[in-house]
Amino acid sequence: MEFNWDLFLQILGFTVGIVYLWYEYHANAKVWAISAIMPMISMFIYFRKGLYADFAINIYYVVIAIYGFWNWKFSQRKSSQEEIKETNSNKSELRITHCPLSIAIGCIATSLLIWFLIYQILINFTDSTVPIADAFTTAFSIVGLWMMARKYIEQWLCWMIVDAVCVALYFYKGIPFYAVLYGIYTVIAYFGYRKWLRIATQ
Repeated sequence: MEFNWDLFLQILGFTVGIVYLWYEYHANAKVWAISAIMPMISMFIYFRKGLYADFAINIYYVVIAIYGFWNWKFSQRKSSQEEIKETNSNKSELRITHCPLSIAIGCIATSLLIWFLIYQILINFTDSTVPIADAFTTAFSIVGLWMMARKYIEQWLCWMIVDAVCVALYFYKGIPFYAVLYGIYTVIAYFGYRKWLRIATQ
């Protein structure tokens, strides 16, 4: 019997995705190591299913994983409310904070612009059957991951929307394990938002 690579990669990606979610939920910098591994698995799946924008964003995921890890471990954001958190190794770690209104507005505007640009690329240069949804999840994931790298609490709100759309998209494109994974992501995003709120007030 021929080995089913599609199924194997979906199960592997599902497993790695759960580990990723665990570290993100607990605001653990190890999430960025997983963030560099999972895209390498996902790229094969997305390309074979014609999700070209999702395929391309995974290249971005690998690059921003390096930025995110460096930012979480070595960046500092001063606040009048609380002190910089010191890790066990006495290195200053980036704190969880709310996204300033001006930056939030910029993130929304940037997401809409990227959505439009990716949509135009998909309809003009690919045979994508889901250009609107594919472009949407890609555009907002690009911005959401940057917000995560900056440790803004509102990144969870972005993921709630993106993950919910991904559930329908992946079921439609015949990627059931990823659809279930993103269903879990959608639920955990809500609890992750509440947990990061608690962490930020400690």
